[in-house]
Amino acid sequence: MSINLSPETKQQLRDRVQFYQELGIYDFYRRDTSGITITAPEPREEMTPRKSSALPILFESPSTATLEAAVTDPAHALRLIREDIGDCTRCKLSKLGRKQIVFGVGNPNADLMFVGEAPGADEDEQGEPFVGRSGQLLTNMIKAMGLSREEVYIANIIKCRPPANRAPERDECETCSPFLMRQIAVIKPKAIVALGAVAAKTLLAINAPMSELRGRWYDFRGTKLAVTYHPAFLLRDPRQKGEAWKDLQMVMRELGMVPPGK
Repeated sequence: MSINLSPETKQQLRDRVQFYQELGIYDFYRRDTSGITITAPEPREEMTPRKSSALPILFESPSTATLEAAVTDPAHALRLIREDIGDCTRCKLSKLGRKQIVFGVGNPNADLMFVGEAPGADEDEQGEPFVGRSGQLLTNMIKAMGLSREEVYIANIIKCRPPANRAPERDECETCSPFLMRQIAVIKPKAIVALGAVAAKTLLAINAPMSELRGRWYDFRGTKLAVTYHPAFLLRDPRQKGEAWKDLQMVMRELGMVPPGK
């Protein structure tokens, strides 16, 4: 028995496949259809998978990263992503001493999102990003912009603390960053600030020094992205705080914000 899909259903299928592809998922798996054949929609040219020459008829992702796409409440959608992560054991960090997942915190409808590198010891202890000394500085930077932590959203490239606070390794970033991509897709911020080289290079897939990455806007999946120094770096070299403030002022101009008076 052949079933012809309505144009609306075909569009929903196209959108869902595009959603998967933006997460880096290109291989799909057929369900047992018990003899029922469904006519596949013709894929749009820009949706042609890299690894497969044809769109599958019925598919299931190897991940359960689908439910939030149909949820209109961002807070609910973020909870679904957190539930999907679970007590994650997808990479080796789960066996290297991390205490808990550090998901993200802030306003699910935020216009501005900050993305750091990885949780540290304080973050691993409390389960919230940027709560240690670096977090206190980031909070002050946000206040200088005339905002509060509750008005923005804060997350990291990876959600588990690396041992001895080392930099995240490539495989760890590749395993964990799709969850961040889903968070960004749900929140839909008007601007993203990448804090530090690891965050910037992972999000932009550009291997360049901070001197070249800063001071300009990047188009990141339809959202504007700026790069500035990580607060931990600013604690080590306070002379660069003025440069970081220039970066934040660029963000403020883009968002139509005026800094509070002294």
